[in-house]
Amino acid sequence: MNTKIISLVSIGAHPTSGRPRRAEQDARAVELGLQLAGDNLQVLHAGDVAEPALRAYLGMGLAQMHVLEQPAGADALPALTAYLRDAGAQVVLTGSQAETGEGSGMLPFLLAEGLGWPLVVGLAQVESINDGAALVLQALPRGQRRRLKVKLPFLATVDNAAPKPRQSAYGPARRGELRAEEVEVLDDELLAVATLQPAKPRPKRLKVIKAKSGADRMKAATAKASGGGGQVLKGVTAQAGAEAILKLLIEEGVVR
Repeated sequence: MNTKIISLVSIGAHPTSGRPRRAEQDARAVELGLQLAGDNLQVLHAGDVAEPALRAYLGMGLAQMHVLEQPAGADALPALTAYLRDAGAQVVLTGSQAETGEGSGMLPFLLAEGLGWPLVVGLAQVESINDGAALVLQALPRGQRRRLKVKLPFLATVDNAAPKPRQSAYGPARRGELRAEEVEVLDDELLAVATLQPAKPRPKRLKVIKAKSGADRMKAATAKASGGGGQVLKGVTAQAGAEAILKLLIEEGVVR
């Protein structure tokens, strides 16, 4: 494949111990990139080149990894945007949300906006890349898939439905090369004044199932949820769409 593919990776955290490790979704982005580009895959990280957890990605069979060396608290967005713009990449794969740091999930969206590229959310598989366009499968709730055709270059966040990453081997992890590159360091002013705390999942409303038999209870538990007060907006102005979204966020208690 002549298409240049870059996978972005970050430092993950073990869900129980909190110890640094490779991030699960980023590892899936590397696995998908290896299946598409093989040894031509380029893996990119913005951060500390001395972080031992980076070698877990090298252990997946990578000969080298490019690191845009930055201290803790630096803003990775400008460095990544400038690098990707000059690298000639046509497909950029990344996880949807970091396991450490801010973990806001905004980086892929801001990157795509800065580069002027389309963004595919929830990528499960890349079926083909031909004639300047890619045919991809997007993961939807309840195991559904949607086939999309997107023009190159594009950026995609990898879903948990993407191929499971291969194990990291100790030998390749030691032999792989971490190539540090000096970039302009800009402080993340928003992070400097922010207060970080562990994210907590929002409670889900439980539906009371009234059924006499086990078969009826199983049917009710596995039935596809139907929207109650949903609204489909088509052909409306941007102002009307924004007002509808804001109204929903206020009703759900997201915005006060």
